[in-house]
Amino acid sequence: MRLGVFCLIEVVVVLGMVLVATYVLQLDEGTAAGLMAGAATESAVVGTATDAISKLSLPARQIADLQANVVTAYSITYIFGLITIVIATSQIFPLLLRVNMRAEARKLWAEMGGSDDEGDKELTALPHLVGRIYRIGAAHDKSVAEISADLGNSAGIVRLRRQGKDLAISAQMQLAAGDEVLVVGHRSSLVNAAVLLGEELPGASGLNAGLHLQDVVIRNQALRGSSLQALSSGWPPNLHVGAIRRGDQHLPVLPELRLQLNDIVRLYAIAPTRAAAFADVIRKIGKPLPEKRRSNIGVLALGISVGIFIGGLSVRIGGIPFSAGTGGGALLTGLVLGWYSARRPDLPTINNDALVLLKDIGLTTFIACVGLQAGPQALTLIAQYGITLPLIGVAVALVPALVSLSVGHFIFKFSAPVLLGAIAGQQCSTPALSAIQSAAGNSTPLLGYTITYALSNVVLPLMGPLIVGLAGLMTRH
Repeated sequence: MRLGVFCLIEVVVVLGMVLVATYVLQLDEGTAAGLMAGAATESAVVGTATDAISKLSLPARQIADLQANVVTAYSITYIFGLITIVIATSQIFPLLLRVNMRAEARKLWAEMGGSDDEGDKELTALPHLVGRIYRIGAAHDKSVAEISADLGNSAGIVRLRRQGKDLAISAQMQLAAGDEVLVVGHRSSLVNAAVLLGEELPGASGLNAGLHLQDVVIRNQALRGSSLQALSSGWPPNLHVGAIRRGDQHLPVLPELRLQLNDIVRLYAIAPTRAAAFADVIRKIGKPLPEKRRSNIGVLALGISVGIFIGGLSVRIGGIPFSAGTGGGALLTGLVLGWYSARRPDLPTINNDALVLLKDIGLTTFIACVGLQAGPQALTLIAQYGITLPLIGVAVALVPALVSLSVGHFIFKFSAPVLLGAIAGQQCSTPALSAIQSAAGNSTPLLGYTITYALSNVVLPLMGPLIVGLAGLMTRH
């Protein structure tokens, strides 16, 4: 709720400043809307404002000119607003707060239980799950089950060779001196395993084995709140939990970790086939996570179709037509489908790489269209307003950010990474977030960015029709 205040600050301050500029400079509806879209770095406002202008009771030629002014004013002010918010949030604001961003981000990361590395961005030199080969000495006459218990039930013997022959493993099998065994489990359990088992070997021909991997989504209601230890109780020694993910957060694989529905458990097993390795366990846990290399085009089509329908709806408030527009409608359905996908990761969705490709194509096309449409009008608008529009763009980008900085620091007492991430989110500026994360050295600014970005991405586009209506009232009366 506190992060939602930043979206309110953005809307109120930006709207107020644009209306003042509209009154003082007598800006037309298109230029005012373009100024708001560019200075707030929210391109969706261009779509909603253009759509609102098309519904005005004006001659077709005048409507076309106003729509061109939206794009032109946007293209002029966007670059200045973007540069301002990127430099302010990543360079100037940390100086005003008198903080070391990297130190603050590292401290926050540690407080939230983060390790020295940030997940799977790099291959770790110390993998969580390992396999080692031993020649049985001290453990002779012990059973396979007893060895697993001695290793804390987080590692076990998965292959055994006696006098050159592979033997089928059972829990009651007794080990003999000289047996060669492959033990797989959590690295922490095997640090001192040589003392318990016998000499560790660098390798043994034919004794190595490949691991099958399967991600499973917890859907069994009976597992809600149960511990990881209870989940894996009774599992064969060749099956292990290698990682647990809740949303985008990787959790520590600890015995007392309490599980929740929709947690994603990564299982590792050694077995002749994948089906033999995981079939029984998957039925008890939930559903296998679908392959993310494939995309469900039906979900994409549904989101676009419903979004276009919602964007076409219009409501008049005080004589001003409000509509989300095509972009705003698709954004709303995208948020809903994205939320549901996070709640049900077992359902097929859109591959992340495909999403990046779609975003890049859409953004590139949008920029190209903006340039082609704005080119003929740009010189006219620059000649009319000169350097005034760029300066107003800088002010409209900077003032709400300063207000949020003061509120977040003095009233809400947010840590610097969260606060600066929230300011980038209220401005819907992904480049600013990237700059802040670079300054922080980790992803803690995302904690503030995601909520304010989602809210502003919905609310700001709705300001397009509002600024068109209010600007028209101010300049025509």
